[in-house]
Amino acid sequence: MLSINEVLLPLIGVVLVIGPIWFLFRKGINSHNAKARIIAQVSIFAGVFMVTMLVEASHFTALAEEAAADAGSARSMGFLAAAIAVAASSIGAAWAVAASAPAAIGAISENGDNFGKAIIFVALGEGIAIYGLLISILIINKL
Repeated sequence: MLSINEVLLPLIGVVLVIGPIWFLFRKGINSHNAKARIIAQVSIFAGVFMVTMLVEASHFTALAEEAAADAGSARSMGFLAAAIAVAASSIGAAWAVAASAPAAIGAISENGDNFGKAIIFVALGEGIAIYGLLISILIINKL
């Protein structure tokens, strides 16, 4: 059963992060308040993130101690393999999109009819990350 801290703290964090967005759209965005509101939103997010990390630090240390005790097992290697699969595929996807997206934007700006042809190359680059995620899920399901 979840304790009150495990239920209440994430709820407060979500309200603190999403709440200012409601105020932003309630009065609208103009050139005078946009910069201040964005800075406030980023500051609130960073604050909630830091408080969450500090409150949950004991859970992180418990997980680290448990993993250190079980470091030589095949299960820990499976988690490492899943992490590497996601990381490598994400880096590959970022590289592919970084190479193809500017060319696609240039082709679309010259001729708007090229959108369908150009977006395919960007989507293929993003597909690499999805494949890595699927491999990671398959690895974790075998553990």
